[in-house]
Amino acid sequence: MDTVIDFKRVSLYQKDMAILTDVNFSLSKGQFMYLIGRVGSGKSTLIKAINGEIPVFSGEAKVLNFNLINLKDAQIPLLRRKIGVVFQDFQLLTDRPVRENLLFVLKATGWTNKDEINARIDEVLSIVGLENKHDSMPFRLSGGEQQRVAIARAMLNDPEIILADEPTGNLDPDTSSNIMNIIRELSSTFKISVLMATHNYNILRAFPAEIMKCEDGKLMKTIMPSEEDLTNKLIKFGLSRGYEYELVYRTVMKMYGPKL
Repeated sequence: MDTVIDFKRVSLYQKDMAILTDVNFSLSKGQFMYLIGRVGSGKSTLIKAINGEIPVFSGEAKVLNFNLINLKDAQIPLLRRKIGVVFQDFQLLTDRPVRENLLFVLKATGWTNKDEINARIDEVLSIVGLENKHDSMPFRLSGGEQQRVAIARAMLNDPEIILADEPTGNLDPDTSSNIMNIIRELSSTFKISVLMATHNYNILRAFPAEIMKCEDGKLMKTIMPSEEDLTNKLIKFGLSRGYEYELVYRTVMKMYGPKL
């Protein structure tokens, strides 16, 4: 399989502070991979590095045909046209309808032919099941619909990679499942590689895939812990500190969703 992301011995910094060191991982064409870890552990830093938002100074870092070590400013827009990004908070332009949100991106990335623009907008909205929402304002849409618009936006330039940063973080469980079905179907149908950051263990159980974890400044492969392991570990942690069982149970539910 073709490799679309390949990091070897990479260290990533934010404001001269090392966030991740000795990063080694690769993502293949059409592969779906999760990225987990606590807040501040480096998930967003890794995503920003892949997207050219922060520089990479050490090791070997290649995304598609771009060498991030020697990436020039003029190359960054070209790299980003091959990458779709889906955010937790949707990041739609709230002062214009769905069609104008998508039109803004197409014009910004060099599309000029009106017929081609209209056809592409129709196509991506159809892919996410929003054929009749061209003229809807974002605030008139549900959270799930807004995220589907965001996915449609990420698909506009026929990306080879989608970076999804907590795309279900603001959604209820049923809507989260619908969004995951869309993302997984896109990956499978169009052979798009997906790197998805999440903290939702229910998602990891329902839609299994390879998992990478950011922890203690490192990126490592990990596996999905069983329900019994999660329950026993957290209850033992709580009870060893004198917490009541019900308090620990409620904490577990908050951390890992409505269904453990």
